[in-house]
Amino acid sequence: MDELPVDPPPSDLRQRLLEEVAALPSRPGVYRYFDAAGQVLYVGKARDLKKRVSSYFHKTHADARIGLMVEKIARLETTVVRTEAEALLLENNLIKTLQPRYNILFRDDKSYPYLKIVSHRFPRIAYYRGAVDQKHRYFGPYPSAWAVKESIQLLQKVFRLRTCEDTVFTNRTRPCLLYQIKRCSGPCVNLIDADDYARDVANAERFLRGGEQEVMDALQAQMMARAEALQYEKAAEIRDQIGALSRVLHRQAVEDNSGVTTKDADILAARVEGGRACVNLAMVRGGRHLGDRPYFPAHVDAAAEFGEERTPELQVLEAFIAQHYLDGAAPPLLITSHAVDPALLEALSAAGGVKVGAQHQPRGQRRAWLDMCEEGARLKLAQLLAEEGSQRERTRALVDALDLAVQDLDTFRIECFDISHTAGEATQASCVVFENHRMQSSQYRRFNIEGITGGDDYAAMRQVLTRRYAKLAEGAAGGHARLPDLVLVDGGRGQVAMAREVFEELGLDLGLIVGVEKGEGRKVGLEELVFADGRPKVALGRESAALMLVAQIRDEAHRFAITGMRAKRASVRTGGSRLEDIPGVGPRKRAKLLQRFGGVRGVGHASVDDLASVDGISKELAEEIYRALH
Repeated sequence: MDELPVDPPPSDLRQRLLEEVAALPSRPGVYRYFDAAGQVLYVGKARDLKKRVSSYFHKTHADARIGLMVEKIARLETTVVRTEAEALLLENNLIKTLQPRYNILFRDDKSYPYLKIVSHRFPRIAYYRGAVDQKHRYFGPYPSAWAVKESIQLLQKVFRLRTCEDTVFTNRTRPCLLYQIKRCSGPCVNLIDADDYARDVANAERFLRGGEQEVMDALQAQMMARAEALQYEKAAEIRDQIGALSRVLHRQAVEDNSGVTTKDADILAARVEGGRACVNLAMVRGGRHLGDRPYFPAHVDAAAEFGEERTPELQVLEAFIAQHYLDGAAPPLLITSHAVDPALLEALSAAGGVKVGAQHQPRGQRRAWLDMCEEGARLKLAQLLAEEGSQRERTRALVDALDLAVQDLDTFRIECFDISHTAGEATQASCVVFENHRMQSSQYRRFNIEGITGGDDYAAMRQVLTRRYAKLAEGAAGGHARLPDLVLVDGGRGQVAMAREVFEELGLDLGLIVGVEKGEGRKVGLEELVFADGRPKVALGRESAALMLVAQIRDEAHRFAITGMRAKRASVRTGGSRLEDIPGVGPRKRAKLLQRFGGVRGVGHASVDDLASVDGISKELAEEIYRALH
């Protein structure tokens, strides 16, 4: 029988690591620390690998968390590169891929909304979120959906561009309400010719790029030309456009001391407090301030970056810039609350192909923008800390109310289940997760329930609990999956009894199961907790912080189940598609199909020949409809 490998004594391991460090070159590179289990602890970059890595093993660490990390290091790996900019790029890629425990990590959320001008003879403006392409024109990104919609409303007021879908546009016979309130020029019924509409679109695009004065000059010239041609009604319409633009135009450009306008800039302010951090990002595009957006990284309290004069705020700010911009385009100017490493700007310029500059001590208008951004970071971090403090108190209240043996509140995990269906149709179960004092939406799961009698909630609960915990009970789940500290079931004694049966079959602790039973009259605040291990029911009271947390988690499970059930029901009823999504099926043809077959379900059951018998439906379109619904 082969002998299992034996870990070297701590002294031998330390000596081996010191020898490896002594052999490192004094060149730029990236280093990675691993624990005994092979899990990556930390990824870092260095101008001088030998000097930086040596500092971990030869310094006395005032921060106990950093000392703890150093004690866990069992192996190190290094990669030598040519420049510090290359080290930054490699470090960023490794951090995103490996998600180390001791690095500052920002959630990879690049899903910014855009304002889209859809290609068409009469282009429309629309809100858009997703990957951009070459077919249409996109403006942004914007920090929020509100900012996009505000810009759309502005363009409607000034340039009167349409927002309706092409199917609606094609089938209009008279102008809609937007035309009546002067938010659209009525191209659907030829109330404006293509050339004039194209001119409005061009002016709108110029405005979005920051050319407000160019737009004003062009409109003035057009108005005078119309007046000289005795086209007084057209001249009056352009005059009204100029007036509307003057009323809504509020100059928000960032200008330097030489008066040069910066059309595109990002303003970044970092703040660290109470073990949490916030980076507030404000965007200026086309000379207009589009709003701001906060980011809250993980692992701030465990960050182990070393360096000269590197404050926690600077560490967080540079981590954000690297993770946010290095694999995407950065604007030509960053206005920052702290001076960032020039090598980072060099890497940004190389990655985006555009020279990126930074300024951390601005004056004039830029100073005002940065002050606003810093105040936003302070307020949003304070709000986060207040909310987390409240949530932590709720977690503690629930643990105390249920007399649970919990060593670390921050790792306390609750999973809650709910069943949803409509008269037995499209049954789905939801599982939502509460951990670290907040809902963990990335860990939510939905389960399609099949093979049961419609409407049998008990059988549905049995199926979902078995599917969720069978592998965990066998220890075969793999990864970092673990049993929760509490399993909430939305239901009373019946659902709890079913959960008890499942846990008994799987050999799991019955003390984990708690049912949320509605109180007298099903009134909110009168819920009672039902236990599977025989303990008497508990009524926490309307003002109880523990009940507030239970209700929050239960309501989230219900919401998640309802939305999933409705989506599944719609898919079942329409054969996985909707008539509105089928090219060539406009409002009139859709109405004829629904009238002929009595609803979408009837259309889905119709044959190709039946569909083709409807007035206006060709054989080719009937085949397309049939394919889409089956």
